[in-house]
Amino acid sequence: MERIFAKSALRECWDKHPDTEQYLKTWYDTALNSDWRTPHEVKQTYVNASILKDSRIVFNIKGNSHRLVAKFNFQKQWIFIRFIGTHNEYDKIDVNTI
Repeated sequence: MERIFAKSALRECWDKHPDTEQYLKTWYDTALNSDWRTPHEVKQTYVNASILKDSRIVFNIKGNSHRLVAKFNFQKQWIFIRFIGTHNEYDKIDVNTI
């Protein structure tokens, strides 16, 4: 992927939850260095990722204690981070509209 918007969201999460820092950095590095062209290709890397409508994918972070929701533009190779938070925070959002 060429661009991930916005890495600052990752930093904000690991500032609030320092135990997620390495997990989020690993996700970022993996995404940045991947050439995913379809949701299926993302699933080949992240087997436990959940594919949603509107090019959204949910990633389990730190053994599923946290969730990351990203919206993909596969054609332009962009990832937009829509949400990062604890599993409990995730349960309170509408993942299809956030």
